[in-house]
Amino acid sequence: MVKSDSPFASPFFLGNTTPFTVVSAYTLLSQDAVSQFREIIWQYYRTHRREMAWRDITDPYAILVSEVMLQQTQVARVTTKYPEFMATFPDFSSLAAAPLEDVLRVWQGMGYNRRAKMLRDAAGQVMTQFNGQLPKTPEELVTLPGIGPATAGSIAAFAYSAPVVFIETNIRRVFIHFFFPEEEKVHDDQILPLVRQTLDETNPREWYYALMDYGAMLKQGVKNPNRRSHGYTVQATFEGSDRQIRGQILRYLLDNGPSPTDVVISACGKESERTQKIIQKMMDECLVSQVFGCLRIA
Repeated sequence: MVKSDSPFASPFFLGNTTPFTVVSAYTLLSQDAVSQFREIIWQYYRTHRREMAWRDITDPYAILVSEVMLQQTQVARVTTKYPEFMATFPDFSSLAAAPLEDVLRVWQGMGYNRRAKMLRDAAGQVMTQFNGQLPKTPEELVTLPGIGPATAGSIAAFAYSAPVVFIETNIRRVFIHFFFPEEEKVHDDQILPLVRQTLDETNPREWYYALMDYGAMLKQGVKNPNRRSHGYTVQATFEGSDRQIRGQILRYLLDNGPSPTDVVISACGKESERTQKIIQKMMDECLVSQVFGCLRIA
C-alpha cells in the first residue's frame, strides 16, 4: 500500500498502465496526449524537483564535468565528489594542464577511472581546437574523448538548453512505463520518436531534468521498466571484478608512487596472469606506463 504522503499516491503517478500506449515507433501522438503527458511530468517536477549543485548553473564546463561523472555512477556519489573536483579544477584550462596523477587522485571513489583521463583529454581538446569554448552541437561534442551521442545530447540540453533529442536511463524508464506498459524488449529506436514528439522546446533544459526526476521516482515505486529495454543488462558484481583490480592498482600507485610491476601485481591481484593482462589494458588506455620494470601513472 502506498502511503498518502508519497508521490506514488498523487494524481501524476499512474501505476503500471497509462492511456498513452503506442502501436509502433511511427505512432503520431495527439496533441491532447502530448499535453497530458507533459502536464504529468511538469506537475511532479514542480513538487518533487531534486536539488543538485550542477542544476543551478549553466557553465558549460561544469555541465560537462557533471555529465561525465554521472555516466555509470549513482547521483549520491557524484554529489559528494563534484564540489571537490570543481574546486580543484575550476575550468578547462586548469584541468587540461593538470597531471593525470592529480586528476585521478581527486577522482578516487568515483570508479571507472578511465573517465577521468578522457575528461582531462576532452578539456585539452576544447582548449586547443575550440579556443577554450565547449562546442554547442551534439555533432561537435561527440568528437571529444569519452563523449557518446547520449552524453553529447545531455550536455547540449543542459549547457545550452538546446532542443535536442537523447535518451538516458531515467528518460528511458519514463517512456517505457507510459508508452509500452505491456511490451517486452523495447528498443531505443522505438522510444526516440516519442521523446522528439513530447519534447517541450520552450524549456528543454528543465524538461529533461523533469523527465529524469520522474524516472528516478519510478525506479523506487514500480518494478523497474528498464528491465524491458532491449539493451538491459545486469551489471556484474564489483567484488573480485577487473574493475576492482584496476582501482586497486591505481590506488597503490597513487599511494606509493612508481613501483616494480611485480610488487604491484602481488599487492593488487591474487591471479598474476589476470592482473598482468589488466595492467596491459591500462597501459593501452594510457592510464599507466611501465619504465625499466616499474609501473607508474602515465
